Amino acid sequence: LVTSAVLARVAGGAGWLRGGDHKHRDRQHLYQGTAVGLRWKRGAKAQAIGPSRGGQTTKIHVLTDTIGRPFALTLTPGNIADVTVAPALLERAGKARYVLADKGYDGDAIRDALLMQAIVPVIPPRSNRRAPANCDYRAYRDRNRIERMFNRLKQFRRIATRYDKTAKSFLGFLCLAAAKLWMPSFVNRA
Repeated sequence: LVTSAVLARVAGGAGWLRGGDHKHRDRQHLYQGTAVGLRWKRGAKAQAIGPSRGGQTTKIHVLTDTIGRPFALTLTPGNIADVTVAPALLERAGKARYVLADKGYDGDAIRDALLMQAIVPVIPPRSNRRAPANCDYRAYRDRNRIERMFNRLKQFRRIATRYDKTAKSFLGFLCLAAAKLWMPSFVNRA
């Protein structure tokens, strides 16, 4: 028969509490909390999901041509301001004469960058600006083409509800939907 003393000698004292730590005797590890390697979250922020008024959402930023066909797409979490994404998106504008955008893209830095490239910004000023910038509201009426493009994009159920977990997968299906909008049957329907 094997006794506990023999097992203790064989194990070399394994399992005995060292240093008088009686508080953690029923825990496997002596440290409370999560493991050090798990402190960095890999979830929502990395996948372009963030809080907004309606819950966890993803913003889709699109650059379109004159008839409303998308050719540059970017995803951001719902809580990121539009102004922060605009410079990277506007680099792909090419030789445009006008850039139509909503109030979320209103900023002096964006306006100055567009004017330096000889592009006229058609962006209505925010209501809280001290010195409101001029906006050609007659040209701004053409922005409804962009809103109709978003409507056509969101007719794809997978885009409207974002079933995809990763931003890469969602952006891939968004590009497929955008390519479908370049087909003549969708353009004539607009």
